[in-house]
Amino acid sequence: MAAAALWVVPLAGVDHHDLPLVGGKAANLGELCRARFPVPKGFVITTEAYRRTLAAAGVPPVGSAPGAEAGDPARLARLIAEVPLLAAVEAAVVSAYRELGEGPVAVRSSATTEDLPGATFAGQQESFLNVIGTHDLLGAVRRCWASLWGDRAVAYRRRVGADSDPAIAVVVQQMVPVEVAGVLFTANPVTGVRDELVIEASPGLGEAVVSGLVTPEHIVLDRLGRIRGRRAGRHEVVITGRDSGGVTHGPAAGAGGEALADAPARELAGLGVRISELFGCPQDIEWAYADGSMWIVQARPLTALPPAPVKVGLPRRTAAAVCAELLPVRPFPLDMTAWTMPAWFGILVRMARELPAIHVSVGEMLPERRGVVTELVPPHLRPTLRTLTTLLRLRSRLRYDPARWTSDPRFTSFERTVTALQGSDLSACSWTALMGVPREVLETLDAFVDLRIDYLPSVAASLLRLRAWLWMFGALEEFWPLVSGQDTRTRAANDELQAIASRIRRHPVWGPELDRLASGEFLARLQHDDGFTALRADVENWLRSFGHRETTSPALISSPTWAEAPGMLLDSLRGLAAQPAAAPGPPEAAASEERVHSRWLVAATQSQRRVAAAATAARTGIGFREDSHFHALRLRPVMRRALLEAGDRLARASVLAVQEDVFHLKLDELRNVDDPFTLDQSERQRLAQLVADRKLARAEFGEAPLISPATLHPGLLRPSSDALVSGTPGGGGRATGPVRIIRDPSEFGLLRRGDVLVCPYTNPSWTPLFQLAAAVVADAGSFASHAAIVAREYGIPAVMGTGNGTSALADGQLVVVDGTRGDVVAATGNDRNG
Repeated sequence: MAAAALWVVPLAGVDHHDLPLVGGKAANLGELCRARFPVPKGFVITTEAYRRTLAAAGVPPVGSAPGAEAGDPARLARLIAEVPLLAAVEAAVVSAYRELGEGPVAVRSSATTEDLPGATFAGQQESFLNVIGTHDLLGAVRRCWASLWGDRAVAYRRRVGADSDPAIAVVVQQMVPVEVAGVLFTANPVTGVRDELVIEASPGLGEAVVSGLVTPEHIVLDRLGRIRGRRAGRHEVVITGRDSGGVTHGPAAGAGGEALADAPARELAGLGVRISELFGCPQDIEWAYADGSMWIVQARPLTALPPAPVKVGLPRRTAAAVCAELLPVRPFPLDMTAWTMPAWFGILVRMARELPAIHVSVGEMLPERRGVVTELVPPHLRPTLRTLTTLLRLRSRLRYDPARWTSDPRFTSFERTVTALQGSDLSACSWTALMGVPREVLETLDAFVDLRIDYLPSVAASLLRLRAWLWMFGALEEFWPLVSGQDTRTRAANDELQAIASRIRRHPVWGPELDRLASGEFLARLQHDDGFTALRADVENWLRSFGHRETTSPALISSPTWAEAPGMLLDSLRGLAAQPAAAPGPPEAAASEERVHSRWLVAATQSQRRVAAAATAARTGIGFREDSHFHALRLRPVMRRALLEAGDRLARASVLAVQEDVFHLKLDELRNVDDPFTLDQSERQRLAQLVADRKLARAEFGEAPLISPATLHPGLLRPSSDALVSGTPGGGGRATGPVRIIRDPSEFGLLRRGDVLVCPYTNPSWTPLFQLAAAVVADAGSFASHAAIVAREYGIPAVMGTGNGTSALADGQLVVVDGTRGDVVAATGNDRNG
């Protein structure tokens, strides 16, 4: 289709070849029209109309010309919202609207970067429903154009590395009568099962489902249209069109009843199968149903879809759970080559090789395409002949006492090297010297791993010894309480944070200001206001001692440390300072020891001292595991500083757009650079293109998890009748409380005492919240994860590795967390009263 001077084109006349002219949404709808799917009639106001109108009005695109509006997307959005349409464009729109009948229409944005694999831009640009009349239609078109430069759309484009010069078209379609509407996923978006279709439906316009205003009816079908399951919705709100235009929100009549009957659900599933076959990938489809007719109003690639689940045995599933906890997000190429594989996954591989003598291939576990990790495959654990000698080899290491590990000369040497590396002025290093820092860091960590491996058999032996004693005395339920409460660096960090929060709470200025100001504003006040000097010293001391800890995962060098993200510390302090600290109770380990000692068989055999010694050794072993992990991570900021220094030089040499783009390169690719400032033009272009290609490849995966939750937790495929979600027991006991979903550290301040913390993953940076939470429920993790260990230390129930807790539970929902069974169930009247 020729693009010259085409302002308006019929929706049925476009296809994927016209994407630059009509945008992703319109191109997909055009393909559906051509394939004779039931799509409401409409037309497209092209990107050419957008560009010519702005040019005629003298409004330059962002970055294309000097001026305040060129560097300020928000200002540009305001200008576009008021700009008069080019006369020829307005005439073409009015004519097309007249041909459509001048009735109610839906006006939807269709950007050139929209509805593409991995970057759908769902909800980033505006849509307007039930628009009536020429005046309101033209206004809606301008607002759609302006939304291309809204805050959330600009931020999304930056995050996925999308087109720096985007354009936008607008789809105008007849509004169809709607009784019920919603979304169809042609693969299960939670488990990744490809032969399941999931319908979410609610009365009224589908905007109620898409925007999350309702709890919709949930229907699961197979590809033959057979219904596998149905969960009633609550349909809290119904959105309907007003006669005068626009929409209104009202209460549902008969909320909770069936929204979509079996027959139209099967019809919709059949359409979904055909649409996914047309586009060649799973689809996210918006639909509407009325008067016996089904309509398709939008179709886009289904993003963030987990890999299809695989059935594996318990050993592989357990190993995969450990790996998934280390990789809660997709690693960058530099993560993989500078830290994840040589350091953290290298540690796991060495431990497997040195202790049980099992061979593991990290390359098989983390396959790549175009330089980007595609998925996490449960590792194959291959025993070797040396596995037969495991007990003999482990026995030789039992001489290493975890209580004395910091006196080991290897730890002294490690301390010396870390101090020297921390004091290095990397900005003064030559490029060659700078590239030598990662090698020195990895060699130092490698030596530290030798030390850790030597002491771990004693840790395992102490835990097994305690379990044996407790089994003999019929007191296995006391195992986790007995080993809780060990003083660790993680606990020290949390206790000191609580102490700072208490000082903030008592101060007449600090507390109110922390509550009033955003973290960035409070941080500026903290740094420059003399009235905050003492608090500034507290925060600086905390960051000096504990600020090297990771914010996302120890296995990812791309994520900042706490010291680099002090706003996260302030978010934690805000939550802790908002309410008084709980009165400390008796130490759980001491109370548990008393209960064990009171058992008649323990008293009869006078085994109190043996049990106490076994418990002390086990606690010491857990303390070693935590503290050695803490110290190993002191090398992470050194590595990160070196890599970011390399990124800064490449950016200053105009090889990279920004410093952080360095994470899209591999370590060997950095080492092969002689010096960023002496590179010839062809090499600069090659590296820049490599980064651009990997950005695009990474964007195609969106936020998809690396492994299906159903692989790690098969119960997702066979949910129990009463559990809302299930997972691995991580901390014993039961607790009742309202759900509070915290998706990332920026939301730490939302948690209140007594809430059930529900989160995608946890690491030590999340554990200050455990002082407030009644219980912890995490999508990822296992009973051996740091979060589970700390939960047990604080005596709160934990359920790890649910796979879908953050999607299956809702904020404010009252639940009971059973950390012994690993279940989360709805609270009953008795639970509320209790």
